[in-house]
Amino acid sequence: QVQLVESGGGLVQAGGSLRLSCAASGRTSSIYVMGWFRQAPGKEREFVATIDWSSSTTYYADSVKGRFTISRDNAKNTVWLQMNSLKPEDTAVYYCAGDRGWYPSQTDGDYDYWGQGTQVTVSS
Repeated sequence: QVQLVESGGGLVQAGGSLRLSCAASGRTSSIYVMGWFRQAPGKEREFVATIDWSSSTTYYADSVKGRFTISRDNAKNTVWLQMNSLKPEDTAVYYCAGDRGWYPSQTDGDYDYWGQGTQVTVSS
């Protein structure tokens, strides 16, 4: 099995930055793709960013493109989400997800493992 633990969430003013971390443990060799999703109150979970094993392919939601950066270090079994120029509409619980597939999917149903989430609140 695989366990994913997010950290780094918090309260930040609009325009500020946060860096989320996701540490993987267990059978981490089975995870090829890592992604970040988020869920705001009263809304469905939505895709944020994804990265493949070699970090050669990344995808971002249009709403975060140019502001967020996903990265990973396979030796440390860690993936990060650097969030800059944060907006109040970025407020959500952010989830880290792992996928055993090769292709960096933007669909949450394709992911096999999930963390418990970390709250990000952006004040105006």
